[in-house]
Amino acid sequence: MLEEKIIEFCSPTLAGIKTGNLFSIKTDGKHIKEEIKKLNRILIKKGLRLIPLREKSGITLIYLYRPERLKSELVSPETKSILAEKGYPCGNPDRCVVELIKRLVENDNFPHEIGVFLGYPPKDVRGFMNSPCDGVKCVGCWKVYDNQKKAEKTFEKYKICSLIYKEEISRGKTLESMIVDEQRFTNVKAANA
Repeated sequence: MLEEKIIEFCSPTLAGIKTGNLFSIKTDGKHIKEEIKKLNRILIKKGLRLIPLREKSGITLIYLYRPERLKSELVSPETKSILAEKGYPCGNPDRCVVELIKRLVENDNFPHEIGVFLGYPPKDVRGFMNSPCDGVKCVGCWKVYDNQKKAEKTFEKYKICSLIYKEEISRGKTLESMIVDEQRFTNVKAANA
């Protein structure tokens, strides 16, 4: 069941074209943690991590992300500014994720800065934080406040990716076989440089 949800909601992250995705799943707590642990044995080798962010009323919010990509995105000046203003421990991506988990557990609402953990453009995250309704140019996977044309192309890429992944899984491909291993490509690039 967890693998099906990952394909349904996280295909762009599996394909290496997105930093992270969130999804919720009905769970019994212990069982989902075992399933996550099992899947992480596969995912971590390919540069991904799956973590539960919060459990509430039998629903677990799950985050699939690429730690190395998140690390590189969190150092952009705009992203660092957003996180610093919100009191995150900038400079340590793992501690930033821990702080995000803490905020999700302690509050019912999503912290607006969560967009930077999903790979949304910092200007759009900032626009949403400043005023969720004012200045919106379009809405897709997120609310766009800056570069509408680029965002619309990205939304289309994500949509096509999700359709391809759903089709491939229905043809019998395994989740593991459909994960783009960015670490492998990075290692090959480094070896050929």
